[in-house]
This record gives sequence, C-alpha cells and structure tokens, in this order.
Amino acid sequence: MALVSISSATARLQGQVLQPQPKALETPLALQLVFARRGCSSLQQLCRNSNGNAHGSFKKVGRTNVFIHATLAGVIQQEENKSSKATLPCGETWSIHKFGGTCVGTYERIQNVAKIVVDDPSLRKVVVVSAMSKVTDMLYSMLEKAQSRRNDHVDALDLIFQKHKETATALLGEGDDLSKLLSNLEEDTHNLRAMLRAIYIAGHVTESFSDFVVGHGELWSAQMLAAAVRKRGLSCVWMDTREVLVVNPTSLNQVDPDFEASENKLLKWYTDHPADTIIATGFIASTSENVPTTLKRDGSDFSAAILGALFRAKNVTIWTDVDGVYSADPRKVQEAVVLESLSYQEAWELSYFGANVLHPRTTIPVMKYDIPVTIRNVFNISAPGTKICRFPATESGQNDSLSFRAADLLVKGFATIDNLALVNVEGTGMAGVPGTASDIFATVKEVGANVVMISQASSEHSVCFAVPEKEVMQVANALEKKFRVALEVGRLSRIEVVHDCCVLAAVGQRMASTPGVSATLFGALAKANINVRAIAQGCSEYNITVVVNQEDSVRALNAVHSRFYLSRTSLAVGIIGPGLIGGTLLEQLREQAATLKEDFKIDLRVLGIMGSRSMILNNLGLDLSQWRQQLAEKGENADLERFTTHMHSNHSIPNTVIVDCTANAEVAGKYYQWLKRGIHIVTPNKRANSGPLNRYLQLRELQRQSYTHYFYEATVGAGLPIISTLRGFLETGDKIQRIEGIFSGTLSYIFNNLSEGKTFSQIVSEAKAAGYTEPDPRDDLSGLDVARKVIILARESGLRLELDDIRVQSLVPEPLQACSSADEFMEKLSDYDHEISTKRDEANLAGEVLRYVGLVDVLGNTGSVELRRYPSTHPFAQLSGSDNIISFTTARYQKQPLIVRGPGAGADVTAGGVFSDMLRLASYLGAPS
Repeated sequence: MALVSISSATARLQGQVLQPQPKALETPLALQLVFARRGCSSLQQLCRNSNGNAHGSFKKVGRTNVFIHATLAGVIQQEENKSSKATLPCGETWSIHKFGGTCVGTYERIQNVAKIVVDDPSLRKVVVVSAMSKVTDMLYSMLEKAQSRRNDHVDALDLIFQKHKETATALLGEGDDLSKLLSNLEEDTHNLRAMLRAIYIAGHVTESFSDFVVGHGELWSAQMLAAAVRKRGLSCVWMDTREVLVVNPTSLNQVDPDFEASENKLLKWYTDHPADTIIATGFIASTSENVPTTLKRDGSDFSAAILGALFRAKNVTIWTDVDGVYSADPRKVQEAVVLESLSYQEAWELSYFGANVLHPRTTIPVMKYDIPVTIRNVFNISAPGTKICRFPATESGQNDSLSFRAADLLVKGFATIDNLALVNVEGTGMAGVPGTASDIFATVKEVGANVVMISQASSEHSVCFAVPEKEVMQVANALEKKFRVALEVGRLSRIEVVHDCCVLAAVGQRMASTPGVSATLFGALAKANINVRAIAQGCSEYNITVVVNQEDSVRALNAVHSRFYLSRTSLAVGIIGPGLIGGTLLEQLREQAATLKEDFKIDLRVLGIMGSRSMILNNLGLDLSQWRQQLAEKGENADLERFTTHMHSNHSIPNTVIVDCTANAEVAGKYYQWLKRGIHIVTPNKRANSGPLNRYLQLRELQRQSYTHYFYEATVGAGLPIISTLRGFLETGDKIQRIEGIFSGTLSYIFNNLSEGKTFSQIVSEAKAAGYTEPDPRDDLSGLDVARKVIILARESGLRLELDDIRVQSLVPEPLQACSSADEFMEKLSDYDHEISTKRDEANLAGEVLRYVGLVDVLGNTGSVELRRYPSTHPFAQLSGSDNIISFTTARYQKQPLIVRGPGAGADVTAGGVFSDMLRLASYLGAPS
C-alpha cells in the first residue's frame, strides 16, 4: 500500500476532497478524527491499539513526527472503509413531522399528508404517523371480543383488513407498491388471526400480546403513507420503530425511553436504511428484551418527540385537526383564541389538565435540546399554529429576538377536568402529627385512584384532594377503614366526600412575577356567583387550580376567560315585557350591539324574550332584527319558571341578567330567587322596591352579601340619575334632609299646560291623546305611581316606611273612583273641573303655580304626595312639556339644593335608563370603563 498523507486521508474521512500534500503531518489537527474514533491520544497509543505492540518505529523529520510503519496506513484505510458506509447525520438538517389518526383517516387525507411531506423544504425529514382514525379502538375492541370468547372477533379483524385494503387500493391504484403492501397486509392479518385464536382459547390476553396486536394500525398506515410519498416522486423508506425505540415500562402505566439504547439501534438501522425521508410508526416501541410494547394511548406525540431528540432535529411539528393550542376548549368557550406560543412548562401544565395540546410527556425529550414543537392544522396549512419552546427571557431584556406577542400574556390558557369528587379529611388530631398525610395518600395509592389535586391548610387541620368521581367511594371506604380508630377516639373528626366537582386551572409562566393574578381570577369567579370549593397553587405559580361545582364548570371557564385579556365581557340577557319600554330597549340594543362589541368589548346577547302570553328562547342569541316576527311565529307559551331555568342553566355565558320591563308584582316577586341563583336584575318595575318593607330589605341585604347586582335607576326618574345621585350623597357621608320633586311626566305635562282658557278635563284628554297617560288616566291621577317613587327614595334615604305611610292626595274625584271604565271616567271628569280651576285661579292671584309633587322629609321621617303651590320664580315653576325635576336638600346643599331636571317619561328615555344600568352592570363585571 502506498503511503498516504495523513492530512489527505483524514480529510476524506470528513467528507472533504483534498489533494495529497507533499509534507505529511503538517497539521496535527488532522489526526484528531482518527484519534477520537480509536480512543487514542497519541500515535504510539494508536499503534499499540491497532497491532497489539509497539513495534512501529518513528523518525524525526524537522519538527514533525512521521509514522513510517504500515500500521498507520492500515488504520487510515480501515477508517476510509468505515466512512464509505452510511453514517447518521444529526442536527438541524432534520425536521420531524407527526400526523395523528384524523390526518390519515381516509385515502384522501393520506394523499393530503403525502403532499405536505413532499412540499416540505427541509433537507431531511422524519414523518411519524398514527393509525388511521378509530383503528386503534377497533383493535382493542377486537382483542376484548377474543378474550371474551366472542366469535365476532374474526369479523372485526376482517373489517379492519378490508378498511386498509380499500384505502390502499384507492390510494395507490396498481403497481408494485400496492402488491407489496397488500401482501404484507395479508400476511399480518393471517398472523393476527392465529394470535386471536390462541387468545380466544385461553380467554386471556397478556399485555405484550395486546401491545403487539394494537400496534399494527401504525405499521399499516406508515407503509401506506410511504407508498403515497414515493408515488409523488420523493424517495423514502418506512421505519418500524420497534426496531429503534427502546423503552422501559414503569409501574405507572407509562414507559421511560432508553435514549442510549435507542441511539445505538438508530445508528444501526440508518446504516442499513440510509434515506433523507423516513416514514416512522408512532405509538409503538420495544422493551430492552426486544418485546414489542407501546408508548400507551396517545403516545404518537411522544414518539415524535423522542425521535426529534435522537436526530437532534431543528423542529418537531405535530399535525392535528385544529389550528393550534386554544386559550380554552373552543367547544365550551366560543371566544377561545389560538395561542401564538407557549413555553414547554405551560404546554405541560395545560396538557395535564386535559387541554388538547400534547401527550403530557412529549415536552420532556425536546426540552433537553431546546427543540421547538409546533402544533398545526393539517386541514388549514395557512394557519401558523402554536409554537412551544423555551420561555423567552424578555423580562431581563435578553433574547429579545425570540420574544413574541403571546409571551406578554399573564395567563396563557384555562383548562378543566370534569367529573371529580373532593375528599376532605379533617381533625384537630392531625396538626403536628408526622405521617398523617403520608398514611392518607398511601391508602389512596393502594386503592389505585388517581389524585388530581391536593390542598392542605397550613394549620394541618385538614387535607383535601380531588379524585375521579367513579373512584371516590372506594377511596372514602378505604380511608374510613384505615383511620377507624382515629375517627372513634376523635383525633379525626370526619372524612367528607363532596360529589360533582370540577377542577379549573389557569396556566401561565409569567403569573409568578405579576401581582394580582390570583385576585383577578377569584374576582371573576365571585362576580359570576361561582363558589370555590378548594384552591391549590405551587410556589412556581405556573398554574392556579380551583375546585368548583360541576354544574358551574362551563360558566366558570367562561368567566375567567373573559375576565383576562382573551375575550369580551359577555352578558346573557333575558327581557320580560317586550311592550312599549321593552320593545324600545330591544331596538336600542340592536342598534348599539356592534359598537359595544368592537369599541367597548361588551357582548350583550339576548337569549330570551317573554311577553304575557308567549316567549322565545335561544342558547346562542336571538336575531334582534326579527324578534317580533319570531315571537309571533315561533313563540311558545309563556312560562316564568322555564324562562328562569333557561337563563340560568342553558348557556355557557358566565353572567346573566334578567331585565324586567313590566309593572307586574308576580315578576317582581321572583327577584329574591333570581339574586340567590346569581342572576343580576335590571328593572324599571317599581313593585319590588315599593312593596312590603321586609321584602325590600331582604333584596338589599342579599345584594350586599353577594356579587349579584340589582339596578333600578329607571324606577324613579326614567333616564334621569336620581338613585345614583342619592347614593353618591350617602356614600360620601352627606346627610339627606329633604327630597322634593315632580316625579310624574304625565302630571308635569298636565299642570305645565293648565293655563287660563283650558279646563283640567281638557288637558287630561290632550295628554291621553298624546300618549302621556296610562290607558286609564286614573292610574296617573290617583298619585299611587308618584307614591311608589317617593317610598323608594325614602327607603334609599334610610327611612323604614311602608307604602301606606305615604300621604297621597288623589286627583281623581271620589265619586269617579268607582267608574266602570276609562271612557266613563273621562266623560264625567268635566263635572269636577271647577275644583282644580278654583285652586289655579287662587295661585295665579298670588303669583304662584300649581304643581303635583312628591316629598320625602327625612328629618320628619315622613313622605307625602300632594298638589302644592310654588312661586313663579321657583325652579318647579319653570318646567315645560313632560319634564321631571327633583330637588335634593342635604347637609352640604342647604342654602341652594341640588336640582336634577330632564325628561322623566317616554319609552325612549326610560329604555335608555334601563340600557344605562345594563352597561353599568357590564362595567362592574369587568368591562373597560
């Protein structure tokens, strides 16, 4: 063999093409690759390792040692021979793709996946594929039938075989690939038939048998996809990952990857199957004893992550049927958004709590090498998806180039685990006693129950934890047996089970460094009237976990989601009384809905409208441009109880308000029940606040004790800020002395127009014709409506009066109170004009005017409604039309009372007042001011 320059030989080993150098060993660095491969640090050691002795000789040529023995040339030749075989190129030239079962559920979808693989610009790629949709379930079901000695297990296998045969035929047409694939499919099916027969006879299936059988779904889908890719002109091979991935089963129904063994097997596999595109089976692997096994259910994501780590890939893409990771389950939260990014820890937390993110252990292999994982939609490849990577250090000013908008969010997402139960173990004997908690959870472990969450008070007086509802009674019985003596002697007071619970988790890596996140979370739940049963939070603050009632699960999820940055403040609105005021309100809502959504982030969604005879209900929201037509054509019989149930339970919006636009006492009688159930109330109906004093006090006390709101500004001044002004005085420490005002738009109109030349009955007729009065004007003239407003203001001022305590001067002549109809009353009213005319003339002679007013004398603890005279210079004498005016005399406003004046009647202003209360409610619930 000719002596070859070592620098030239080692260059060839590195894949470089260099010409032989005239001087050997001029660059000592050139020897490093040979030394590294042979485990040597010097030429002498290389010689010994190669020949078993040190018979090689050296000559000194200048300053360079030249190896003149043929040993080195032989070593170099061996290394060159090795380099001629395929070696595994690891690093960023590789991309990993994983396609789930829905992505390859039909031959059309497999074709789509093949196109994505071929179009991917990556230099090298590994494509991990799951079994076709539902096939794994079919295989498990087939095993169960065989084990149960059911003869139809054979039919199940035939059905699976036929499904794959038809898919392969439609996918590939004719050719060698199809023939080879169908041959493999028939051989596998023949072997499975024999195995199923053995299982049928034994009536039992081992775990290794089960894992071997159910892994065939991935074997077949990988072969079909590989054939489809080759048909598109891209050379590829398929990998049975049982030949590569080595895992060690654990006692937790999980497996741990053996990366060292897997790496060695991968090197050997790649030497025999060199390729730039590899179609690999997901889900399946082998044990260290070469026994087929699986990565357990949903393990294909895990397969992709492990292969990503083995190849040191640039990225891993998980293709699924959604656009990425959502901020909450979009089936429960309509406003859920796709997150731009997540940290590894956030992804793990969300997946643990049931979010459709990744297999919970998928992030572990990729985290070691900082390999990002992207979740993308195979049916919407234009969507960028969600990137999962190491959390960018934007807070410290580092890695600014890695920052992305989603990193600025405090809470990335919310998830729930439903159908749980809480177990609470408490007793004073637990405090300071080592080992109690250990005994509790050792007992739970013996039962085999899964503990989802643990919470313990710092006093050690109690420990509570959440387990699946189906396991709770077994856990409770085991604990009672374990602690029987402690319960009997009183060291433990009780073991309590709370059924029908749900765990809600808020996840975000930046929560740890931001004050107030917990307060915001609990505030949102409280405002939605949702009770928190238990709380758990680690010091890392990656997640805050609360337990709520199962019936509140969806509402709680929507409440916290809407309270944070993720969506609008939504209100489910039910309107009772779509008459003049209610109908006008609905029209105002329709006109303003888009502006409220876009500019103020408020979504007022009308889910129900109920009239006196019919009602319409909708879980998503009624079309307010057609509500009259829908009520007439599709309305069902009015039922107040059913309406209430619908507004409370039949939707996912966290906050509900019922707007009562009636004057009905029966509807007002439901207010206490609604507030108790967490339903907010907005109303112009005066019945509740002017009814029995004890009912009014109960409503106000319940409102103070809860986060449920009750707004009734429109009960007194329509659209005028009367109640809010009064409360402003009281809340700032002012003392109300007297409230006096013209509270009736109807009576304001009548006395503003009662001039010489017109009689009282004529003005009343004009007001009735103009629509200012009730259909029966006696309802206005009796003064009862004004009296209700007076009693409301009196009670708001702190007076404990009943409606009967208000002195009322009725303007209905006593003989006419018994008239059988409004028409009869109007016909006879002129007979009594002289009474009002006389009072008017007397007032005019004194330079005064008549006004019908309500009065609250707080200092005198009285209230009244009467016809009074005022000087022509008094503010009450300056009114026109149907305006109202109210005067507040307080400790701060004694010499010059505060005056509130404006329209106090009419559908537009009253509906506007109700609308304003609804927006005030939205603001209280978190909408931006």
